[in-house]
Amino acid sequence: MTIGIPKEIKIGETRVSMTPSLCRRCVSLGGKVLVQRSAGVTAGFTDGEYRAAGATLVADAAKVWRAADLILKVKEPLPAEYDLMQEGRTIFTYLHLAAGPELTKVLLKKRTLGIAYETVEGSDGSYPLLKPMSQIAGRLAIQVGAYFLQSQHGGSGVLLGGIPGTMPGHVVVVGAGNSGAHAVQMAAGMGARVTVLDLDTRKLEALDSEYRGRIVTLMSNPANIDAEVADADLLIGAVLIPAAKAPIVVSKKTVAKMRPGSVIVDIAIDQGGCIETIRPTSHKHPVYEQHGVIHYAVPNMPALVGRTSTLGLTQATEPYVAMLVQKGIDRALAENQWLARGVNTEDGKVANAAVAKALGYTR
Repeated sequence: MTIGIPKEIKIGETRVSMTPSLCRRCVSLGGKVLVQRSAGVTAGFTDGEYRAAGATLVADAAKVWRAADLILKVKEPLPAEYDLMQEGRTIFTYLHLAAGPELTKVLLKKRTLGIAYETVEGSDGSYPLLKPMSQIAGRLAIQVGAYFLQSQHGGSGVLLGGIPGTMPGHVVVVGAGNSGAHAVQMAAGMGARVTVLDLDTRKLEALDSEYRGRIVTLMSNPANIDAEVADADLLIGAVLIPAAKAPIVVSKKTVAKMRPGSVIVDIAIDQGGCIETIRPTSHKHPVYEQHGVIHYAVPNMPALVGRTSTLGLTQATEPYVAMLVQKGIDRALAENQWLARGVNTEDGKVANAAVAKALGYTR
């Protein structure tokens, strides 16, 4: 099997889908690895390290896409890559197809076997390949929010932790899953006032027990969301349903009630976002203002810390990549039902029920 590692081209993307260590393992299992030159540089991995690990370095992305049986990426293919995709090949990456109808059409036309990191399941019902990036995005959301709250960036000038004699900033986190819980951890660690809302009382109970009264937990309903968001200095949108489009839980009327200079960070933007006024931004132009509120919605937020993100992602993907190389794609999917749950497109059809429902396809 030939595994192709093209350089990521999304604006500001610094991650790479394979480390030299993972490359070495794939080669030891009999795989051939093609790495586009400088693909790992922004994550701190040199071409020399890949060459020493047994990879073949190629000059351009077209050669990688043309020769590879399996394309391993971080982010979904972008329009500039559509013509490079070869018919009937396999892509293993974050796809987020519920928010990508055009990409879905291309994958179906190319009869691509699209395996999405975000829908590979663990035997315990978790999403092991989504987890590390959710954790990083949750933590980064607080750093990013604190940055844009600063006066010189148009924010309200609130220091989240405050100082003695002043009120700390109020962070409201909607969604208590992986990303939301890590946002809560960072915000509480900075000394902010933290309110977290969710529909799952078990998650709220776990957070209440962990923080022993240092945060406020509330059921997520329109009345609570409206009241808490209106008082928020920093709002974190962290509502995510794997494979499905994120539900809108904060309306534009509620956003309009926020104080001028408040900040919104929507971690769910990969799946369309959970705040009505949100739209995707980029690392080049990360924010915009609406209703006097600063909105941040960069889909590849973990690229801000490319080294950590790459290491976190690849240590999670390595067992599955090794399985695909060792057993072959068909056998690996047949023998491992949890990896097979990652299949989103196959033989020109949408294979995932949640994606099909979100995009209006029949299975």
